[in-house]
Amino acid sequence: MTRKKINVTKPFLPPLDEFTPLLEQIWSSGILTNGGPMHQQLEEALCEHLGVKYLSLFANGTIALVTALKALRITGEVITTPYSFVATSHSLLWNDIEPVFVDIEPDTLNIDPNSIERAITSRTSAILPVHCYGNPCAVDQIEEIASNYNLKVVYDAAHAFGVECHCGSLLKHGDLSVLSFHATKVFNTLEGGAIICPDANTKRHIDNLKNFGFVDETTIVAAGINGKMNEIQAAMGLLQLNYIDDLLLERKKIDKRYRDALSVVDGIHALPSGPQEKANYAYFPILIEDSYPLTRDQLYAYLKEHGIYARRYFYPLISEFPMYRSGNSARSDNLPVAHNAASRIICLPIYPGLSESDQSLIVSLL
Repeated sequence: MTRKKINVTKPFLPPLDEFTPLLEQIWSSGILTNGGPMHQQLEEALCEHLGVKYLSLFANGTIALVTALKALRITGEVITTPYSFVATSHSLLWNDIEPVFVDIEPDTLNIDPNSIERAITSRTSAILPVHCYGNPCAVDQIEEIASNYNLKVVYDAAHAFGVECHCGSLLKHGDLSVLSFHATKVFNTLEGGAIICPDANTKRHIDNLKNFGFVDETTIVAAGINGKMNEIQAAMGLLQLNYIDDLLLERKKIDKRYRDALSVVDGIHALPSGPQEKANYAYFPILIEDSYPLTRDQLYAYLKEHGIYARRYFYPLISEFPMYRSGNSARSDNLPVAHNAASRIICLPIYPGLSESDQSLIVSLL
């Protein structure tokens, strides 16, 4: 008998009978991309939902990150975290920027502001933090450091859709914030992403950059890229927004069931779920302590044997990959907290539609 396979995440797909009329509208209009009606509607709807004034949609989050750095004309060195998905630092290399890795905080696994200040040199031009698992970085402290040293801040907010901190939308922090709408994210457009812009002029510049630098039919003002979101992606996003509040509520319930059940298991520490103001429960990371009878990797293999495909997220560290490990900042003694987390963290399945019986199976195996 084939064992059921439970992955760490599963994309939400709206009912097909709701998607079909939108596809028919796209076909009838003959506009498949280049800022069509669906694209414009989704930008407006997302601005309203997220509580931001300006937003530029992208084909995916990685191109959005590359473009955000280009838009701010960032060069030299950028201080960032090794505890993230490789797109974070790859976006720096694509802009011929040198990533400088610093350690993370043990409780949030976000970039450590105290480590940031120690890593600043005359070549430092910006900070690229990540709101890891949707938990806000120390935004006020990072902003103060950036202001003191005249640095730009670009937030990789791939995990932080809809998250609110002490002052409203988390996405308002930094010079720019970048979202991912990949199929595995809380909100998805199949593939996709966005840059949150502080003003109309910045949005206009970014919109030009994502469309080859075109201003009009015959005028190109910059060496842009093709980063446009197409109409089918946008249509998927419009439907997702209809369900997002219910989906987040379901994620919250799953998160609570895990926390209640695992609170009595010695050797398992569940990380914080996010800010009290508004979390999105994007992931459920647990840290495997020495008192647990298995190592993290042994537990990962044990769960996999039973059809539970959890994820060692993030492992290996970015600083361990060949294109990064030769840098001085990638040394393991420079990143002790990050290395410890990478060897102990495992993310359990959490997604709308994860049944209580499947969740009970996961807990019983743990």
